[in-house]
Amino acid sequence: MSDYRDRIDDLAARARADRRAFDPPADPPDEERAVAYLRDGVGEVVSVYVEARTGEFAPLDGEEMDGLERALDDWLALYARCHGEEIDPEVPVRAVAETVVMDTYDLVDAAQIHTGVPGRDRAATD
Repeated sequence: MSDYRDRIDDLAARARADRRAFDPPADPPDEERAVAYLRDGVGEVVSVYVEARTGEFAPLDGEEMDGLERALDDWLALYARCHGEEIDPEVPVRAVAETVVMDTYDLVDAAQIHTGVPGRDRAATD
């Protein structure tokens, strides 16, 4: 167990609560809410992962990684639902973190890459 256990447990609980309370937009996309899920959810997951992997390296145990990945998948699913898409992503935290930190520097771009939402045609016209 690492020093990050409480933060990870909180993130996982928040993500589950957000998913249970989700009410789909009447007229998708709800871009504002989609970005909020990325900023306040996915961004926090990536932050914890990066903090644990840099500086004074803190190994995360299997349960902690599972919690981070469940939270990430929940928030990516909500991001997609804000765009009118139902997906059940299974995206490794490491992949999203690397995309944000090393490639795009942007949560929206990373979410689009890893979920395919919005599709390329729709993203080009928005």
